[in-house]
Amino acid sequence: MAHIPTLISSAWLFLAVFLILIAVVSAKNKGRVAFLATGIAGLVTSVPAVYALTGTPFSMMLAGINSLGTVEIAIDGLSAWFVIIINLIAVVGALYGMGYLKPYSSQHQNLSLHWGAFVVFHLSMLWVVMLRHTLAFLVMWEIMSVSSMLLVMFNYSQRDTFKAALSYLIQMHVGVAILTTAFLWVYFTTGSWQMSSVAKAFEAHQSVGLFLLFFAGFGLKAGFIPFHTWLPKAHPAAPSHISGVMSGVIVKMGIYGILRVAGFLPQSLLMTAGEILMLISTATALYGILLSAIQKDLKRLLAFCTVENIGIVGMAIGLGMVGKSLPNHGMIMAGFGAALLHTLNHALFKPLLFFAAGNVYTATHSRNIESLGGLLKKMPVTAILFLVGAMAIGGLPPFNGFISEFVLYSGLVAGFRVDSAEISTLMAVSLTALVMVGGLSVFAFTRAFGVTFLGTPRTKLEHEPKEVSKLMLISPVFLALLMVLIGVFPGLLLMPLNGALMQITGISLVTPPAITVLNLLTRIGTTSGILIAVAGALWMVRRAATRNLVVERNETWGCGYNAGTPRIQYTGMSFTRSLTKLSGFILNEKKHFQEIENHHISPDARGFFTHYPELFETRIIRPLLWPFLMVFNLFVFIHNGRVQSYVLYGIAFILLILIGTMLNII
Repeated sequence: MAHIPTLISSAWLFLAVFLILIAVVSAKNKGRVAFLATGIAGLVTSVPAVYALTGTPFSMMLAGINSLGTVEIAIDGLSAWFVIIINLIAVVGALYGMGYLKPYSSQHQNLSLHWGAFVVFHLSMLWVVMLRHTLAFLVMWEIMSVSSMLLVMFNYSQRDTFKAALSYLIQMHVGVAILTTAFLWVYFTTGSWQMSSVAKAFEAHQSVGLFLLFFAGFGLKAGFIPFHTWLPKAHPAAPSHISGVMSGVIVKMGIYGILRVAGFLPQSLLMTAGEILMLISTATALYGILLSAIQKDLKRLLAFCTVENIGIVGMAIGLGMVGKSLPNHGMIMAGFGAALLHTLNHALFKPLLFFAAGNVYTATHSRNIESLGGLLKKMPVTAILFLVGAMAIGGLPPFNGFISEFVLYSGLVAGFRVDSAEISTLMAVSLTALVMVGGLSVFAFTRAFGVTFLGTPRTKLEHEPKEVSKLMLISPVFLALLMVLIGVFPGLLLMPLNGALMQITGISLVTPPAITVLNLLTRIGTTSGILIAVAGALWMVRRAATRNLVVERNETWGCGYNAGTPRIQYTGMSFTRSLTKLSGFILNEKKHFQEIENHHISPDARGFFTHYPELFETRIIRPLLWPFLMVFNLFVFIHNGRVQSYVLYGIAFILLILIGTMLNII
């Protein structure tokens, strides 16, 4: 610990050295250097994080940074929880990316920019959760956004990728503008740029408006509706290891900000802010999973599922805030505990799913699940990994997703028992929504796994798919093992979770309501572990008994009909047909086909396809942006591509400056 302050304060010298190394080494070694840099930075920051989670927070001062003055860097229980998550996912993401980007080894400059931006991205996220100076925080937030945008636009020559990265950057700048407004409000109220002054500003104003500003700024990064529209664009556009890291970590930076602000709220604002957050989060979870269930693009499906899980985390934070306002220890611990647990769990199973989707794309060069099928036989390890991730994200035991959702369920039930019609109604609505979200999640991933990996190939690919390299399997296998470990032994998280919760609530996890839930989870985990052991033993016995037997493989009996084709298999759209009809007022299905008229005796071939325009983007955001675009289009003629015109603009600008100076206008 004695050398940690020196290492952290020299982080940017460390960054410069590794950026130079990434630029000069060969293409195949750039990923290795980035992986090494990520590992070293992760080790240096994880050590104080572990100490912070066990009750020894870390703090240091960086003096004399230009006009910022003294900048505090601290790792408390809350920061430590996110530091561990950031480091874990960044390391496995870099490892997976080394294998995923092998086909691009000829793009030397592009790989240099990509891996350099990855190292900057990792460090900036760490500094975001460690900084306690609001101006420095905003600067680092912007660096995090720009570096992640560069990672998204790896395939910048593709128009859709470039547009997705630009859309992401614009929305992140909007978020920075909102956060800047909120922090300026705090500064003009308290006269301080310290993060702790946010609490004083809330005490002075007692206004929920300041909370809504912070929620909008951080919610843009997290992906709450209606601030989610960058997610389904950026994730499919980015390389799969970046999609996994962004979904697993960068959206959690928004969650970190909301949790940090929630800790500053005075008692008088907790109830109102908590109820608002629960309602928005409930809508976010339902909307995200509905859109996820109907997607044809595998990565776009996972992107909307991120929106759903952010809604679940938001519901948990809102529950904790409502419980804190009462106060109700059961609701507090279950709410904030579920939020932290699901933040960790989602950071594990979502990168796993994106890595599996990247494996599928690497083997087939397609993300359209309607054109895939039968990959279980060709890619058995990837198929099993995707199935594990699907079961975890559906909240099924013995995986980690069940643990956090069970804690949230217990908190909502505890809130339902509160002697208040308003709170009981809110809890009942949230509980019902969470049940629906869980069922729809299982529904969506049954469709995704079934159509992609089962059956027979629906289209003939240019080459035969096969399992990816071992380098691309190490990271998802490691994540899957962690998920099972948490699901079977949830008690392992008791001490670190207690350290993070103490920072937010000031209450120890060792309370009767929390102990009851933990004991129940431990019994469920033990039972799951026994079932896994029994299943493994039976499989080994069966394998030993059938080792020397001759296996015959024949076509499946077709009840006397064997003339079927892959085209008559059940499709993903057929699977979700009933859901789309029930949710038509949200999903807004658009059909494209040409009717066969009566006079068409021998009609030509017809096509039929459907798509689902995104509700918030098409009906809210685009209409709001249209007047601005109309005004900006009036000045398009300025960008005519003529060098002479640009020189003339420069001369005109200089003349205006001279005239303004002579007239004392400037």
